[in-house]
Parts: sequence; C-alpha cells; structure tokens
Amino acid sequence: MTQLQHVQNGIAHFDIAGPDITPLQTFYAATFGWTLHSKGPGFSLIETPAGSANGALVEAEVAALTIGIVVPNLTEALATAQSQGGTIAMPETDNGWVRKAQLRDPAGNLLTLIQG
Repeated sequence: MTQLQHVQNGIAHFDIAGPDITPLQTFYAATFGWTLHSKGPGFSLIETPAGSANGALVEAEVAALTIGIVVPNLTEALATAQSQGGTIAMPETDNGWVRKAQLRDPAGNLLTLIQG
C-alpha cells in the first residue's frame, strides 16, 4: 500500500463500517477502483489513488463513516475539542501502531484524532 505523507490537521485515514463488508468491498472496488486488502474476518484495508487518504472497511452493527485527522498534539487537540463542545468517545490509546483517540463533534459525528 502506498503511504500518504501526513499533513498536520489534515485527513489521514477513514473507516467505513457496515454490518456486512462483502457488498461494501464490491461496491467500493467497482465504483471507485479502490484496491482492497482483506486482513481477516470483518476487516479490509482500502488503498485509494496515490495522493489521497487510505482507509479501512470494518464490520460493525451500524453503518458509519469516520475520518481520521492527524494532530500535532493529541492531548491538546482533545482539550480544545472539549472546550468547543466536543465529547470524548475513546480516550487516548496506543494501539502499537499509532496513538489515537476518538471524539464526537457537537452534532455527534465521530472523529478519530491521530498523533502526528
């Protein structure tokens, strides 16, 4: 997979969730020509054209689209988001690949913040 140069406060990743990823795999591959890399049951990495963010298909009960935004300081970004009406959905977590957290904006949209 092509690695995208991360831009501070830019979109670096996205997750597309749905209850059955098989039709999602077919839809995104056929509609946009994206390359999918199955990584096990219920999870595929998505490779988009060079220069754009890559993502993942995730099997989940509810359909959702979540964007991942690279921030220079995760702790500060979460504090600022909370002061502006956001709520923490997942605290700072190190998954061994990236340090990230999730928050909801004032309308309830889910965002993943990634330490950049």
